Amino acid sequence: MKMNLFAPSDMTEGTIWKKIVAFTLPMLIGNIAQQLYNTVDSIVVGRYVGDNALAAVGSASPILNLMIVLFMGISVGAGIMVSQYFGAKDRESLSGTIGCCITLTVIASLFLMVISPLVIRPLLQFLHTPDSIIDWCTSYLLILMEGIAGMAYYNILGGILRGLGDSVSALVYLLVATFLNIVLDILFVASFDMGVAGVALATAIAQTISALLCLLKLMRMKEIFDMKLRYLKINRNHAWTIIRLGLPSGLTQAIFSMAMIVVQSLTNSFGEMFIAANVIIMRVDGFAMMPNFSFGTAMTTYAGQNVGAKKYDRVTQGAKEGTFIAVAVSTVITVLILIFGKYLMGIFTETEELVDLSMRMMRILAVGYIAMAVTQSLSGVMRGAGDTMTPMWISLLTTVGVRVPLAYGISWLTRSSELPNGRSECVFISLLTSWMIGALVTFICYRRGKWKEKAI
Repeated sequence: MKMNLFAPSDMTEGTIWKKIVAFTLPMLIGNIAQQLYNTVDSIVVGRYVGDNALAAVGSASPILNLMIVLFMGISVGAGIMVSQYFGAKDRESLSGTIGCCITLTVIASLFLMVISPLVIRPLLQFLHTPDSIIDWCTSYLLILMEGIAGMAYYNILGGILRGLGDSVSALVYLLVATFLNIVLDILFVASFDMGVAGVALATAIAQTISALLCLLKLMRMKEIFDMKLRYLKINRNHAWTIIRLGLPSGLTQAIFSMAMIVVQSLTNSFGEMFIAANVIIMRVDGFAMMPNFSFGTAMTTYAGQNVGAKKYDRVTQGAKEGTFIAVAVSTVITVLILIFGKYLMGIFTETEELVDLSMRMMRILAVGYIAMAVTQSLSGVMRGAGDTMTPMWISLLTTVGVRVPLAYGISWLTRSSELPNGRSECVFISLLTSWMIGALVTFICYRRGKWKEKAI
């Protein structure tokens, strides 16, 4: 029988590591492609507009992440419910969950489209964003927020497809959108001279296309669930479960984004050069972290389906095998970054001082990717089982309790007449420390096994 790559994958049967890797690979490629959105934005504005424009795109990112936590919460809750109902072969609940997600996303999108013009510039001013880049930051964020429905629906509908075990379709649609984004970036910025606003418009258009493609795919999956008008009505039970499961993950991202915003204020105090270096590092970081995020999402789907089928021994074995593979991949990536990182930094800017500064900071951070492989994989297992609270508390501990105080503490302790704001390394030393502590605490919580009691 010929294998259909675009069919949903039942992860409750078959060789565990093969199922995990087969599901993760398309998603990894897709995550890399999605990271290209921001990376191409940065490369284009850095090359065609200048280093200050590059700093503007980076300074906007923490606020953008904060604004979209609603959708991240819906997406996580939907993915967990879809994977468990799919594993349990519960067609009615699966149909109701998907329909409810579509409606909730409309409501959340309209809310953000209305509220964002009122809060974006005051937030940037509160963060002491330099006057030289604040107008660019504002226009970039406003355009993305007005096109937020495309971004929201791609992430949520793509999450539903992955919950059904179909990571290939989401990949194909994202590759189409990524290609479109690159073409439009160059067209709007290089040809039409639209600057930072051009890359924002290109991203919004491309993500809307990918969302429409995901919706068309779901509408054709009639053998799995029903896409009927009655399922689009808000079902209290489904809506509450989505919120209950997704809210902790949304809050986790909100906490992380708030911490990024607080640390961004510290980052801004070191000047435009360091802001631009931080943008470059975060772009490289985005690619380095992709395998960890991919394995984390794969483990959520894998655990969700097997918990739904009540195969807990298979969940435990999958956690071991998935985490081992994730750590091995992250180790290789860390070594490659340390060897070839300077060449990666040079893609974004021709300013030698900026490349050297970026590489110096990246050396501090690199080993943390191995720790994050453990955190993401085991957190994925706990989320897939329905325990979204434990990863939230761990994030709260490591971000609010460790990263922010440590960053400001090192900055304050290293102040001098030559360095009135302290040493800039504090930003990345604090991040590395929070990652290491997070991996240890996540492993301990996973071993305690309370997540096994959380199935929906």
